[in-house]
Amino acid sequence: MRIHILGVCGTFMGGIAAIAKEAGHEVSGADQNVYPPMSTQLEALGIKLVDGYEAPIDAGVESIVVGNALSRGKPVVEALLNSGRAYTSGPEWLADHVLGDKWVLAVSGTHGKTTTTSMLAWILEYAGLKPGFLIGGVPANFGISARLGGSKYFVVEADEYDTAFFDKRSKFVHYRPRTLVVNNIEYDHADIFSDVDAIIWQFHQLLRTVPGNGLIVANGKDANIERLLKRGVWTPLATFSASDRGARWYGEYDSIGMESRFSVFEQGAARRTGRWSLVGQHNLENALAAIAAAGHVGVAPDIALQALAQFKGVKRRLELRGTFAGVALYEDFAHHPTAIATTLQGVRSLAPQQRIVAVMEPRSNTMRMGVHRNTLHGSFADADRVFVLAAKDLGFDPAEALAPLGERLVVASDVQALLKRLLAELKAGDHVVLMSNGSFQGLPRLLEQGLAGSTAAS
Repeated sequence: MRIHILGVCGTFMGGIAAIAKEAGHEVSGADQNVYPPMSTQLEALGIKLVDGYEAPIDAGVESIVVGNALSRGKPVVEALLNSGRAYTSGPEWLADHVLGDKWVLAVSGTHGKTTTTSMLAWILEYAGLKPGFLIGGVPANFGISARLGGSKYFVVEADEYDTAFFDKRSKFVHYRPRTLVVNNIEYDHADIFSDVDAIIWQFHQLLRTVPGNGLIVANGKDANIERLLKRGVWTPLATFSASDRGARWYGEYDSIGMESRFSVFEQGAARRTGRWSLVGQHNLENALAAIAAAGHVGVAPDIALQALAQFKGVKRRLELRGTFAGVALYEDFAHHPTAIATTLQGVRSLAPQQRIVAVMEPRSNTMRMGVHRNTLHGSFADADRVFVLAAKDLGFDPAEALAPLGERLVVASDVQALLKRLLAELKAGDHVVLMSNGSFQGLPRLLEQGLAGSTAAS
C-alpha cells in the first residue's frame, strides 16, 4: 500500500511512518518542519519527505494519514477535503492496520507517559517478548521511538490529546488496550480542554474500552483518578503508589545516588529490591506501574527489576547531557508545574548540597496561555536560582507571576540574553536543569559550547 502522511515529522506521526515502512508499505510524507533529527531518521528508513504542503498528493497514494497539527483553514486540508479523497488519522490507522490482533498495553496520564511506556517496552524486551511499541520519545535502550515488533504484544503511549481536526476524541480511545496504565490526571492542554472534567470524561471513554479480562493499573493516590473510577470501571484494578502503603504495588527508596536502590512491595509483602541510575519518586511510581503492567502478560517482578537495573532512561527526560566546566547539565521535557516540581525534586535528592539552577522555556500551549501562572512559582521550591525565557507571545508576565521567588528569579527576553546571564553566573558544582517541550531555541547546545569555551579560555 502507498501511504502519504501529512505532518510526518512529529514524534507520533514519525513513529506511524516507521511502523508502516517496517510493515512493508511504501511511505512518503510532508511537513512544514522537515529538519533533523526526525527528517534524517525517516530518510534513513527510505521514507520520501516533502518540505511543505504545496506539492499535490500523488494520485497513486492509497491511504492519506492526517496528523493532528493540521487544522481547518490550512490550504492542504481544504484541498484534501475538496478532492473527495479518503483520509484517516494516525491513531485510527494504527488501530486498523497494527493493533487489531495485538495484546495492547497502553500507558496514559498527564505525566510520566513516555518514561513509563519506555520502561514497560524494555521490560518486555528483556523478558524475550519482542514487543512492538510507539513512544513519544526515544528510549536509550532501543535508540528508536517506534517499531512493529515480533510478537503479539504492542506497547503504546496513550495520549489524551485530540486525534485530528475531524476527530476530537482523545487519541487513546482508538487503541482498545487489554492492559491500561493510568499514571495520574491533572489539568493540561488548555487549548483543547475547558477544564479537568473534560479530561476525565475522555479517560472515562478509554476505560469503557478495556475488556473485563484485562487489567487497569492506576495511581492509588490521585484524586482525579478516584473521580474517574467512580464513573464506572468494568475491569480488574491494581493500584500503585510510592506514598501509600495500602496500594497493591508500593515502593520506597533505600538509597539515592549514582546508583539508587529501592524496595518494592506487593500487597504489603513479598519485599523485593531493585537498583537503577534514575532518581525521583515520580520515576519510582513509573517503575511500579510498569512492573504491574508487565506482570499482566506474565513477566515476574524479579525479571522486571532486572530489566530496570539496565534501563538507560529516555532522551530529554532528566537526561544528563554531560558535565562542562564542572557544571552538570540536564535536559528535561517538563512543561507543567507538577512535572517541573518532580524533576527538580529528583535532582535535589541526587545533589542535596549543590546549587540547583532551573532554566525554563514556557512553550506549551497551556503554559503560553498563562493557565498555570498563579501556581507556577511553587514548582521551583527545590531550585536555588530560576531563569525564565520570556517569549513575546506569552499570555502572561513571568516576572509578575514568579515574583514570589524574589531574588532567585532572572527573566530574559531572548535566548542570547539568557545565555549571557547563565555563563556569567554558573560555577563548578552547579546542577543546571533545562526544561522545555521544544528545542529551547538551541540553548542546550549553546550553553555546552559556552561552558566548554570558558574552560579552554582559563
